[in-house]
Amino acid sequence: MKVVDDIASLRKLTTEWKFSGSTVGFVPTMGNLHNGHLKLVKRAKAHNSRVVVSIFVNPMQFGANEDLDAYPRTIEEDKAKLIEAGVDAVFLPSVSDMYPGGVEHQTVVEVPDISDILCGASRPGHFRGVATVVSKLFNMVHPHDAFFGEKDFQQLQVIRTMVRDLSMGVTIHGIPTERDVSGLALSSRNGYLTDEQRHTAATIYSEMTSLKARIEAGERNYVALAADLADILTDSGFKNDYVHIVNAQSLKPAKETDAHLVILVAAFLGNTRLIDNLQIHV
Repeated sequence: MKVVDDIASLRKLTTEWKFSGSTVGFVPTMGNLHNGHLKLVKRAKAHNSRVVVSIFVNPMQFGANEDLDAYPRTIEEDKAKLIEAGVDAVFLPSVSDMYPGGVEHQTVVEVPDISDILCGASRPGHFRGVATVVSKLFNMVHPHDAFFGEKDFQQLQVIRTMVRDLSMGVTIHGIPTERDVSGLALSSRNGYLTDEQRHTAATIYSEMTSLKARIEAGERNYVALAADLADILTDSGFKNDYVHIVNAQSLKPAKETDAHLVILVAAFLGNTRLIDNLQIHV
Protein backbone atom coordinates (compact mmCIF):
# COMPACT_ATOMS: atom_id res chain seq x y z
CA MET A 1 0.00 0.00 0.00
CA LYS A 2 1.31 3.43 -0.97
CA VAL A 3 1.12 6.13 1.69
CA VAL A 4 0.61 9.51 0.02
CA ASP A 5 0.57 12.82 1.87
CA ASP A 6 0.71 15.42 -0.90
CA ILE A 7 -1.77 16.26 -3.63
CA ALA A 8 0.67 16.22 -6.57
CA SER A 9 1.83 12.68 -5.79
CA LEU A 10 -1.74 11.49 -5.41
CA ARG A 11 -2.78 12.94 -8.76
CA LYS A 12 0.28 11.44 -10.46
CA LEU A 13 -0.54 8.02 -9.00
CA THR A 14 -4.24 7.97 -9.96
CA THR A 15 -3.47 9.37 -13.43
CA GLU A 16 -0.99 6.53 -14.01
CA TRP A 17 -3.61 4.00 -12.90
CA LYS A 18 -6.23 5.43 -15.22
CA PHE A 19 -3.77 5.58 -18.14
CA SER A 20 -3.13 1.86 -17.66
CA GLY A 21 -6.87 1.16 -17.84
CA SER A 22 -7.64 0.83 -14.13
CA THR A 23 -10.79 2.18 -12.50
CA VAL A 24 -10.41 4.03 -9.22
CA GLY A 25 -12.67 3.56 -6.21
CA PHE A 26 -12.51 6.03 -3.33
CA VAL A 27 -13.48 5.77 0.33
CA PRO A 28 -13.18 9.08 2.24
CA THR A 29 -12.91 8.70 6.03
CA MET A 30 -11.91 10.57 9.16
CA GLY A 31 -9.97 7.55 10.40
CA ASN A 32 -10.40 5.50 13.59
CA LEU A 33 -11.49 2.78 11.21
CA HIS A 34 -13.98 0.06 12.15
CA ASN A 35 -15.70 -2.76 10.27
CA GLY A 36 -18.15 -0.33 8.70
CA HIS A 37 -15.29 1.47 6.97
CA LEU A 38 -13.74 -1.84 5.96
CA LYS A 39 -17.06 -2.90 4.43
CA LEU A 40 -16.88 0.20 2.22
CA VAL A 41 -13.34 -0.79 1.23
CA LYS A 42 -14.51 -4.31 0.39
CA ARG A 43 -17.27 -2.97 -1.84
CA ALA A 44 -14.85 -0.56 -3.51
CA LYS A 45 -12.42 -3.41 -4.22
CA ALA A 46 -15.21 -5.51 -5.71
CA HIS A 47 -16.22 -2.64 -8.00
CA ASN A 48 -12.86 -1.13 -8.95
CA SER A 49 -9.38 -2.30 -9.87
CA ARG A 50 -7.70 0.29 -7.61
CA VAL A 51 -8.85 1.69 -4.26
CA VAL A 52 -7.82 4.89 -2.47
CA VAL A 53 -8.82 5.61 1.14
CA SER A 54 -8.36 9.09 2.61
CA ILE A 55 -7.99 9.83 6.30
CA PHE A 56 -8.63 13.45 7.23
CA VAL A 57 -10.32 14.85 10.33
CA ASN A 58 -12.03 17.79 8.68
CA PRO A 59 -12.16 20.88 10.93
CA MET A 60 -14.69 22.60 8.67
CA GLN A 61 -17.47 20.16 9.60
CA PHE A 62 -17.06 20.54 13.37
CA GLY A 63 -18.90 23.23 15.32
CA ALA A 64 -17.32 25.47 17.94
CA ASN A 65 -18.26 23.24 20.88
CA GLU A 66 -17.94 19.86 19.17
CA ASP A 67 -15.31 17.15 19.55
CA LEU A 68 -12.67 18.13 16.95
CA ASP A 69 -9.76 18.00 19.41
CA ALA A 70 -11.03 14.83 21.11
CA TYR A 71 -11.94 12.98 17.90
CA PRO A 72 -9.99 9.68 17.96
CA ARG A 73 -6.92 9.60 15.73
CA THR A 74 -5.40 6.15 15.20
CA ILE A 75 -3.31 6.49 12.05
CA GLU A 76 -0.93 3.56 12.55
CA GLU A 77 -3.71 1.15 13.47
CA ASP A 78 -5.74 2.43 10.53
CA LYS A 79 -2.88 1.88 8.07
CA ALA A 80 -2.43 -1.68 9.32
CA LYS A 81 -6.14 -2.40 8.73
CA LEU A 82 -5.99 -0.91 5.24
CA ILE A 83 -2.94 -2.97 4.32
CA GLU A 84 -4.73 -6.11 5.45
CA ALA A 85 -7.81 -5.06 3.45
CA GLY A 86 -5.73 -4.75 0.28
CA VAL A 87 -6.05 -1.00 -0.26
CA ASP A 88 -3.78 0.38 -2.98
CA ALA A 89 -3.16 3.83 -1.48
CA VAL A 90 -4.01 5.83 1.61
CA PHE A 91 -4.10 9.61 1.31
CA LEU A 92 -3.16 11.56 4.46
CA PRO A 93 -3.48 15.26 3.69
CA SER A 94 -2.69 17.93 6.27
CA VAL A 95 -5.05 20.76 7.20
CA SER A 96 -2.72 23.19 5.39
CA ASP A 97 -2.93 21.03 2.24
CA MET A 98 -6.71 21.00 2.35
CA TYR A 99 -7.16 24.63 3.38
CA PRO A 100 -4.02 26.54 2.33
CA GLY A 101 -5.61 29.92 3.03
CA GLY A 102 -7.13 28.79 6.32
CA VAL A 103 -10.59 27.37 6.95
CA GLU A 104 -12.09 30.81 7.45
CA HIS A 105 -10.96 31.94 3.95
CA GLN A 106 -11.83 28.73 2.09
CA THR A 107 -14.14 28.76 -0.92
CA VAL A 108 -17.10 26.65 0.15
CA VAL A 109 -19.67 24.37 -1.45
CA GLU A 110 -23.25 24.83 -0.29
CA VAL A 111 -26.01 22.31 -1.04
CA PRO A 112 -29.24 24.27 -0.41
CA ASP A 113 -32.35 23.14 1.46
CA ILE A 114 -31.28 19.58 2.25
CA SER A 115 -28.28 20.84 4.28
CA ASP A 116 -30.26 23.06 6.63
CA ILE A 117 -32.65 20.52 8.15
CA LEU A 118 -32.24 17.63 10.63
CA CYS A 119 -28.52 17.41 11.48
CA GLY A 120 -27.97 20.61 9.52
CA ALA A 121 -30.33 22.47 11.85
CA SER A 122 -28.61 21.08 14.94
CA ARG A 123 -25.10 21.57 13.56
CA PRO A 124 -25.09 24.80 11.50
CA GLY A 125 -22.44 24.75 8.80
CA HIS A 126 -21.75 21.02 9.20
CA PHE A 127 -22.84 20.02 5.72
CA ARG A 128 -21.07 23.02 4.19
CA GLY A 129 -17.91 21.52 5.63
CA VAL A 130 -18.80 18.04 4.39
CA ALA A 131 -19.66 19.18 0.86
CA THR A 132 -16.55 21.33 0.63
CA VAL A 133 -14.09 18.69 1.77
CA VAL A 134 -15.68 15.92 -0.31
CA SER A 135 -15.66 18.07 -3.45
CA LYS A 136 -11.98 18.90 -2.83
CA LEU A 137 -11.13 15.23 -2.31
CA PHE A 138 -12.97 14.28 -5.51
CA ASN A 139 -10.89 16.90 -7.35
CA MET A 140 -7.70 15.44 -5.88
CA VAL A 141 -8.44 11.72 -6.34
CA HIS A 142 -10.57 11.90 -9.53
CA PRO A 143 -12.29 8.59 -8.72
CA HIS A 144 -14.72 6.75 -10.94
CA ASP A 145 -16.72 5.62 -7.88
CA ALA A 146 -16.99 6.74 -4.26
CA PHE A 147 -18.43 4.75 -1.37
CA PHE A 148 -20.29 6.09 1.67
CA GLY A 149 -22.14 4.40 4.53
CA GLU A 150 -25.90 4.80 4.81
CA LYS A 151 -25.62 5.40 8.56
CA ASP A 152 -24.98 9.06 7.74
CA PHE A 153 -28.09 9.10 5.59
CA GLN A 154 -28.47 12.86 5.30
CA GLN A 155 -24.78 13.22 4.45
CA LEU A 156 -25.20 10.65 1.68
CA GLN A 157 -28.14 12.59 0.21
CA VAL A 158 -26.21 15.87 0.43
CA ILE A 159 -23.29 14.34 -1.48
CA ARG A 160 -25.54 12.77 -4.09
CA THR A 161 -27.25 16.13 -4.64
CA MET A 162 -23.91 17.94 -4.88
CA VAL A 163 -22.57 15.46 -7.45
CA ARG A 164 -25.74 15.76 -9.53
CA ASP A 165 -25.95 19.55 -9.35
CA LEU A 166 -22.26 20.13 -10.12
CA SER A 167 -22.12 17.46 -12.86
CA MET A 168 -19.26 15.65 -11.15
CA GLY A 169 -18.05 12.58 -12.98
CA VAL A 170 -18.20 10.21 -10.03
CA THR A 171 -20.77 7.54 -9.18
CA ILE A 172 -21.88 7.56 -5.54
CA HIS A 173 -22.56 4.22 -3.86
CA GLY A 174 -24.50 4.04 -0.58
CA ILE A 175 -23.59 0.96 1.46
CA PRO A 176 -25.92 -0.46 4.17
CA THR A 177 -25.04 0.30 7.78
CA GLU A 178 -22.76 -2.17 9.55
CA ARG A 179 -23.98 -3.09 13.05
CA ASP A 180 -22.65 -5.00 16.01
CA VAL A 181 -24.49 -8.04 17.38
CA SER A 182 -26.78 -5.82 19.48
CA GLY A 183 -27.88 -3.84 16.43
CA LEU A 184 -25.92 -0.71 17.38
CA ALA A 185 -24.67 1.07 14.26
CA LEU A 186 -20.89 1.07 14.14
CA SER A 187 -19.40 4.53 14.62
CA SER A 188 -16.05 5.99 15.61
CA ARG A 189 -17.89 7.88 18.35
CA ASN A 190 -19.09 4.62 19.96
CA GLY A 191 -15.73 4.60 21.69
CA TYR A 192 -17.01 7.40 23.90
CA LEU A 193 -19.73 5.12 25.34
CA THR A 194 -19.45 3.13 28.56
CA ASP A 195 -20.42 -0.55 28.49
CA GLU A 196 -23.76 0.32 30.06
CA GLN A 197 -24.37 3.07 27.51
CA ARG A 198 -23.52 0.73 24.63
CA HIS A 199 -26.21 -1.65 25.88
CA THR A 200 -28.72 1.22 26.07
CA ALA A 201 -27.67 2.58 22.67
CA ALA A 202 -28.88 -0.61 20.98
CA THR A 203 -32.43 0.51 21.90
CA ILE A 204 -32.41 2.89 18.94
CA TYR A 205 -32.22 0.11 16.37
CA SER A 206 -34.56 -2.28 18.15
CA GLU A 207 -37.24 0.40 18.50
CA MET A 208 -36.82 1.58 14.91
CA THR A 209 -37.34 -2.03 13.84
CA SER A 210 -40.55 -2.20 15.86
CA LEU A 211 -41.73 1.06 14.32
CA LYS A 212 -40.95 -0.24 10.83
CA ALA A 213 -43.16 -3.27 11.53
CA ARG A 214 -46.05 -0.99 12.53
CA ILE A 215 -45.71 0.97 9.29
CA GLU A 216 -45.51 -2.19 7.21
CA ALA A 217 -48.67 -3.37 8.99
CA GLY A 218 -50.48 -0.30 7.67
CA GLU A 219 -50.11 2.51 10.21
CA ARG A 220 -49.68 5.86 8.43
CA ASN A 221 -49.85 8.61 11.07
CA TYR A 222 -46.15 9.30 10.73
CA VAL A 223 -46.07 12.25 13.12
CA ALA A 224 -47.64 10.18 15.89
CA LEU A 225 -45.43 7.19 15.14
CA ALA A 226 -42.29 9.32 15.37
CA ALA A 227 -43.56 10.82 18.62
CA ASP A 228 -44.03 7.31 20.04
CA LEU A 229 -40.43 6.46 19.23
CA ALA A 230 -39.18 9.73 20.70
CA ASP A 231 -41.02 9.00 23.95
CA ILE A 232 -39.54 5.50 24.18
CA LEU A 233 -36.02 6.85 23.67
CA THR A 234 -36.54 9.55 26.28
CA ASP A 235 -37.79 6.96 28.76
CA SER A 236 -34.70 4.85 27.99
CA GLY A 237 -32.35 7.67 28.97
CA PHE A 238 -31.68 9.46 25.67
CA LYS A 239 -31.84 13.19 25.13
CA ASN A 240 -33.43 13.44 21.69
CA ASP A 241 -32.15 15.83 19.07
CA TYR A 242 -34.76 14.74 16.56
CA VAL A 243 -36.87 11.73 15.60
CA HIS A 244 -38.58 11.94 12.19
CA ILE A 245 -40.08 9.79 9.48
CA VAL A 246 -39.32 11.36 6.11
CA ASN A 247 -39.35 10.81 2.38
CA ALA A 248 -36.06 9.04 1.66
CA GLN A 249 -35.21 11.22 -1.35
CA SER A 250 -36.25 14.71 -0.27
CA LEU A 251 -35.95 14.20 3.52
CA LYS A 252 -39.21 16.12 3.85
CA PRO A 253 -41.89 14.88 6.27
CA ALA A 254 -43.40 11.63 5.02
CA LYS A 255 -46.79 11.64 3.35
CA GLU A 256 -49.21 8.74 3.10
CA THR A 257 -48.52 8.53 -0.64
CA ASP A 258 -44.72 8.16 -0.22
CA ALA A 259 -43.38 4.73 -1.10
CA HIS A 260 -39.79 5.01 0.16
CA LEU A 261 -39.42 6.26 3.72
CA VAL A 262 -36.65 6.50 6.26
CA ILE A 263 -36.81 6.76 10.04
CA LEU A 264 -34.13 9.22 11.17
CA VAL A 265 -32.90 9.47 14.75
CA ALA A 266 -30.32 11.71 16.40
CA ALA A 267 -30.03 11.50 20.17
CA PHE A 268 -27.53 12.07 22.94
CA LEU A 269 -26.57 9.37 25.39
CA GLY A 270 -24.54 11.12 28.02
CA ASN A 271 -22.30 13.46 26.03
CA THR A 272 -22.25 11.25 22.92
CA ARG A 273 -24.40 12.16 19.96
CA LEU A 274 -25.64 9.08 18.10
CA ILE A 275 -27.37 8.95 14.72
CA ASP A 276 -29.13 6.07 13.03
CA ASN A 277 -31.78 5.38 10.43
CA LEU A 278 -33.90 2.64 8.95
CA GLN A 279 -35.34 2.64 5.45
CA ILE A 280 -38.83 1.37 4.67
CA HIS A 281 -40.52 0.55 1.36
CA VAL A 282 -44.32 0.59 1.59
